[in-house]
Amino acid sequence: MTEFRRIGILGPGLLGGSIALGMEKRHPQVAVRMWARNADRVTGIAQLGFKHATTDFSLVVKEAELIILAVPVGVMPELAQRLIAAGVGGGQFVTDVGSVKGLLHETVGVPLKEAGIRFAGSHPMAGSDQSGFAAASPDLFEKAPCILTNDGDLPDEDINRLVAFWSGLGARAAVMTGAEHDQLVARISHVPHVLAAVCALVALEKEEDGHFAGGGLRDTSRVAGGDPAMWREILIENKEAVVGPLRQSAMLMQRLADLIEGDNEEALEAVLEEAQQRRRQLDNNL
Repeated sequence: MTEFRRIGILGPGLLGGSIALGMEKRHPQVAVRMWARNADRVTGIAQLGFKHATTDFSLVVKEAELIILAVPVGVMPELAQRLIAAGVGGGQFVTDVGSVKGLLHETVGVPLKEAGIRFAGSHPMAGSDQSGFAAASPDLFEKAPCILTNDGDLPDEDINRLVAFWSGLGARAAVMTGAEHDQLVARISHVPHVLAAVCALVALEKEEDGHFAGGGLRDTSRVAGGDPAMWREILIENKEAVVGPLRQSAMLMQRLADLIEGDNEEALEAVLEEAQQRRRQLDNNL
């Protein structure tokens, strides 16, 4: 059960919207308000059934016990400054849902800490190739991992409150440093997205060939359908962790090409068998 009784969500997209809907469904006693930059977004959200969205930034943050930054990471430093200017205080807690953490702790965590505002990072490993509030789901975080980062050295009591919040939405929380997080998600999230994009570009070089595609191509390339602007930002922001595994992927692809070209059946099967075993272990970890 979450200890936070008033929550402000800054950003009405897939993750922010799913948090709002999840809290409504699971913890209706908690007051949740959502901020959007423009009135059209607020109107659209109301038409979809969530009545507590507004363009009034101060209204959303002034009494919130937990404030969640649910906008692109590049926008978060601006919102951090707005929180400071709005007089958010030490009794309030700020987190985010961004997929890059080292940079975020520098550009958001440090200024907030200097202003006496508690901040810890959150990255729920849940999403969709769809975006916006219309794609939000109250059950998006059910059984999903959520990585918390505490580079600001908050006490365990604060982090445990954040763990309880995400657990209250059905997620499984773990804590690590921002650098550890960025290295991890580069391999398990960011590089797989690039490989899905490569798959789509190579396999669907001729658009009409998609008419003959089966489930394998759809499964392998699915995440390539995500927002290109968002993924451009993620990959550039986490480039120090992403480039190495990408080059490793390219070397492995070259090795596979050489094995196939050279009819090296035994070595080729060994690589495919190792991949099979690792993939099966992924299912065992769910």
